[in-house]
Amino acid sequence: MPELPEVQTIVDDLNKKIIGRKITAVWFDAPKIIKKPKARELEKKIKGLKISVVKRLGKNILIYLSGDNLLVVHQKMTGHLLVGRWKIQKIAKTKFKVTNLGKGPLQEKVNDYIHLIFDLDNGQQLALSDLRKFAKVLFGSKEEIEKSADLAKIGPDPMDKNFKGSDFIKSISRQKRKIKQVLLDQDVISGIGNIYSDEALFLAKIHPFRPANKIAKKELKNLYSAIKNVLKKAIKLRGTSISDFRDTSGEAGSYGQRRLVYRKESQLCGRCKTPIKRIKMGGRSAHFCPHCQKL
Repeated sequence: MPELPEVQTIVDDLNKKIIGRKITAVWFDAPKIIKKPKARELEKKIKGLKISVVKRLGKNILIYLSGDNLLVVHQKMTGHLLVGRWKIQKIAKTKFKVTNLGKGPLQEKVNDYIHLIFDLDNGQQLALSDLRKFAKVLFGSKEEIEKSADLAKIGPDPMDKNFKGSDFIKSISRQKRKIKQVLLDQDVISGIGNIYSDEALFLAKIHPFRPANKIAKKELKNLYSAIKNVLKKAIKLRGTSISDFRDTSGEAGSYGQRRLVYRKESQLCGRCKTPIKRIKMGGRSAHFCPHCQKL
């Protein structure tokens, strides 16, 4: 799933590429992705609106539109937004062929995973590609969408300048769950997922299974700094693309080449040369160094 650095990369790209553009038409072949309003209503209501600014809230992409309207995209497991040009051909009753018309990293001739396209007034298109069709799209008035359950309960953003170490420590230290579970909880802290929780815990030398309320204040200070540092580095490197993530041009992020422990099971720890371990935690995995990160 795209995490904070990947989502921020998309947001930064969109602010450079689509600000001031009007949406002239909408195409979709997977209406279940559009949660609010109904897909056909979205098509009618969004046409003619101008894109004002794009922001991030946790893992959500917020596209503010004229008339105090808001379009929200949560990319979920395998979604990502692309900016380019595509040709759509109907080849069966419910099946379409989406062919790329541009050059560069989007050059795969046919993209079977594009399920939503917004036509823009400059001839470009904003497309949502999603292998598993788990992405979520919401549209409505700014006030309505910002107060919706999807956005209202999101926890503090670790990259916010107002995200203080003291607040982080207070919030984390009251939790009895395993620290990795806490870091993945979007109500406690937003934007962090499997990749960057593993990386930050390694930097802070904290075992992912340690109960959060049993971690010393000094260690939590180190974890706070580790989270900031790993996210800043990943944003600079435009995210991690060892799975599905691509930026709006179809380019891969390069943090995957700098990973410390995530998906490096059996490889040697960069600090102590102990083999990295992988353990299951519910439906998730945690990667860590058993020597550097004691339980």
